[in-house]
Amino acid sequence: MVDLTEMDEWPVDNLAAGAICGGVVSTRGDIDRPFPLASLTKLITSLAVLVASEEGTLSIESTVTEEGATVADLLAHAGGIAPDDPKPLTSPRVRRIYSTAAYDILADQLAEASAMPYITYATQAVLHPAGMESTTIEGSPGSGATSTVRDLIRLVECWTRPILVSPTTLELATSIHLPQLSGILPGYGRQAPNPWGLGPEIRGSKSPHWTGSLSSPRCFGHFGRSGTMLWIDREADAALISLTDREFGQWAIDAWPKLSNTVILESRVPQL
Repeated sequence: MVDLTEMDEWPVDNLAAGAICGGVVSTRGDIDRPFPLASLTKLITSLAVLVASEEGTLSIESTVTEEGATVADLLAHAGGIAPDDPKPLTSPRVRRIYSTAAYDILADQLAEASAMPYITYATQAVLHPAGMESTTIEGSPGSGATSTVRDLIRLVECWTRPILVSPTTLELATSIHLPQLSGILPGYGRQAPNPWGLGPEIRGSKSPHWTGSLSSPRCFGHFGRSGTMLWIDREADAALISLTDREFGQWAIDAWPKLSNTVILESRVPQL
């Protein structure tokens, strides 16, 4: 079991967490308490798009903007779309521009292709099959979900096992799309390069990083402005979910890497 008591010193009113090491789950706080996920929502929406791609509903290679950005480009923030406005700032595939608005475009495309509202599709394609019964999505497909640690443990399973999509699709989604692209990582400044998959951020060589100093270059996940984060490190056979009710800031920049290192170190201890 992972000792998560260091979280008790965090400057937050409410928190819940789940750490997974070698299949063993350790928790802290009320894992059934719902928290706004903010940008962690993108890990749900991107899975919905990947399911649609496997179904033949919306190919990740489809061109979806007048400038020529593909579904894959938008998933990986390579479409040149402004952060909070669905307009182009650059040509596609020039630099990594973190964009919640790109996910609004993707949701519109998915709704059109599937002939059903995005939230309906995401619920039927991801939330219900994954058993995420306490998760809801309202507002932006890039930032509007509310969920619990218990449900996000199921989401971790979906990103590590072929529950919703095939191993081939999971491998593609958690590999770097356009490795050469640089850009701004919110909260951490310019990264050259700034690796991203088809939904998840990929750590690569970024340092310092919110996943800590011990996570592998292939560690992937996401964090949200609402003070939430989730990462998966398959090399360490470990994952971490942390939900709080305090907005992301210096406290998280200080606290998250320390907790992440605790989890990685525990994953290296032989299980009896």
